[in-house]
Amino acid sequence: MAEWRRPTNPPPQLFTGQTERDFVKQINDEIIERVIGQTVAYYPIDLETTEFHDVYGEAVEKNFLNPIVVKAMVKFESHVTTTNNRGIDRIQSILIYFHKRRLTEDQNLFIREGDFVKYGDLFYEIKKLTEGRWLFGHSENSCQIEASCRKARKSLFEGR
Repeated sequence: MAEWRRPTNPPPQLFTGQTERDFVKQINDEIIERVIGQTVAYYPIDLETTEFHDVYGEAVEKNFLNPIVVKAMVKFESHVTTTNNRGIDRIQSILIYFHKRRLTEDQNLFIREGDFVKYGDLFYEIKKLTEGRWLFGHSENSCQIEASCRKARKSLFEGR
């Protein structure tokens, strides 16, 4: 009878190899682009030409790079009406679900908080990013970026 020996390398994870991850990417690409078919225009802020406040890090006038067309899944979140001493304000929010590998590998694009997107005729600012899903339950296989967006003021994009 042969003696048992410890393998030098651990065995690969079951059902989570590169082939399986590529297959899931292909299916997600096809569903997002051909079935869902929602498109957003992504407007990254031009960090080189935008003047930010030294202390607060905010900019009154923002300069943008050319928009990039991105396929995603968009979900209307809500309308919230607030009242203050200046009047009534209606805030509209959406959630955008981006396919992470499609952005980073195919479009060389990295979504940032504070950048803007155009969906339909409206512009939205990305307020919060979360990585929503892990492929096969593994944190190193994050496959989705969820962007919480709030409607931006029209004056920021007049003439675009």
